[in-house]
Amino acid sequence: MIRFPAEWEPQSAVLIAWPHSAGDFNEHLGVIEETYTYIAKTITQYQKLIVVCHDDSHQQHIMSLLIDDHNIDYIQATINDSWVRDTVFLSVENNGVPQLQNFRFNGWGNKYPHQEDNALNHKLLPHEPFKGISHQDIDFILEGGSIESDGIDTLLTTRQCLLNPNRNKDLTQADIEEQLLHFLGASRVLWIDQDSLAGDDTDAHIDTLARFCSPTTIAYTSCDDNQDRHYHGLKRMEAQLQAFRTQSKEPYQLVALPMPQPIFDEEGQRLPANYANFLIINKAVLVPAYNDPMDAVAAERLEDCFPGRRIIPTPCRPLVQQYGSLHCMTMHFPEKVFAGH
Repeated sequence: MIRFPAEWEPQSAVLIAWPHSAGDFNEHLGVIEETYTYIAKTITQYQKLIVVCHDDSHQQHIMSLLIDDHNIDYIQATINDSWVRDTVFLSVENNGVPQLQNFRFNGWGNKYPHQEDNALNHKLLPHEPFKGISHQDIDFILEGGSIESDGIDTLLTTRQCLLNPNRNKDLTQADIEEQLLHFLGASRVLWIDQDSLAGDDTDAHIDTLARFCSPTTIAYTSCDDNQDRHYHGLKRMEAQLQAFRTQSKEPYQLVALPMPQPIFDEEGQRLPANYANFLIINKAVLVPAYNDPMDAVAAERLEDCFPGRRIIPTPCRPLVQQYGSLHCMTMHFPEKVFAGH
């Protein structure tokens, strides 16, 4: 009996991989580190933080930024990218016992170097708190940002990502669904047809588009500007979400999240800024903020989705310079995973 816990369930830790001067963020490292410092200090107020760092000097540098902060484990490991949502273990329960699942990672369809990222989970295993935790290596390409779980029996994803021939090219939709149901223990998959947001190089990860907030509530990226390139696509996605039904045959409660004003990089390419890329932790939800009037609207709407949790606007404008946001740079672990560690 396998179950893929939902993100809002009690957690034991969140993992991040700290950027360094040899990585993709090197041109914006100062402002990126300000964002990482804010996120790290926020998470440690609520639960353990695991920081993957490059080497001793990098760890000492990070510790100097997080001075007097506690509740942090450091693990030194080489990485290609900081987007650990897509590279680090997914956590399931197998007959109530936590198990870490190591899916293959191929650089979002061989777009980027990924050898170190694909090997990352085996680098984590010898270190606390991972030491001794049951894990399974799975010969199937899957990124954490491409799949959403309601914690019961339903998965949400996009055809554009999981059916893309640059992932598991010899498998049909039925084959892929069979793999998901087998390894993640669900009984059904809700498939969305939706192209990537501008600047998103993940082939339409679901965590930029639509997120479970409860087994009956989905928050989703919406667009009301009919001049925006996303308008028609997101309206089609909205209609698909409206047609979905819970296992009790009821429509989902849908919560529309606005889009911020377009943000562009130095070359004029639009970046995938969105509010669906929020992170749920114990007693709080970190919500992307982009110095935009819509920040407050998105935070207010998500506050209604998560009663009893503090909504924390979190600066993400620097993150989108590398085509990701808050959820992409973090991986959470359910409470049982590190129990006793």
